[in-house]
Amino acid sequence: MFIGHFGVALAAKKAAPRVSLGTLILATSWIDLVWPILLLLGIEHVRIVPGITDLTPLEFTDYPFTHSLVMVVVWGLLLGGAYFLVTPSVKGSVVVGSVVVSHWLLDWLTHRPDLPLYPDGPKAGLGLWNSVPLAIAVESLIFVVGVLLYYRATRAKDRIGTWSFWALIAALVFFYIINIVGPPPPDEKTLAWFALAAWLFPVWGYWIDRHRMAM
Repeated sequence: MFIGHFGVALAAKKAAPRVSLGTLILATSWIDLVWPILLLLGIEHVRIVPGITDLTPLEFTDYPFTHSLVMVVVWGLLLGGAYFLVTPSVKGSVVVGSVVVSHWLLDWLTHRPDLPLYPDGPKAGLGLWNSVPLAIAVESLIFVVGVLLYYRATRAKDRIGTWSFWALIAALVFFYIINIVGPPPPDEKTLAWFALAAWLFPVWGYWIDRHRMAM
């Protein structure tokens, strides 16, 4: 799942108006932001196997530290706790931690049974990626609902607040389409380096929130 995760981050602004969109995007993307770093370090591994699912050619052979359920809960506790230390808000820290954990739950919908419950433990996944129309429909619905909730929960302070938000939405949709119709990555290392570009999205979110306010 890709834009569905961002849909959760956008929707979470309604639940926690004082938490920056940048922080929410960081939370929902956290395990995918750490994942390419661990790939490059050789700690976690992925293979490019065209046809392994109808939607993505990636075979996630092992990623226990980023994508096992137990570790995702640990990451959620750590990020929620870090948020509380910086901004003492129980509600905000709970939302941030919950958004981190939401990533695993959404991945569980789309992935093959390759998501470990704990490192080296049994694996789960409903496999919606084996049905392109259904996977796109579910993810798009989550994203659209998130966009609407964020848009209704905030308003632009200036023109930047308007066009920076819609530019983010357009960029996410563009990359989602490219991910679906584009060719497979040439190799695993190129995939990892490209995935590091996702660190720009939390920065973009912080920029947007500087130019929008909660309703």
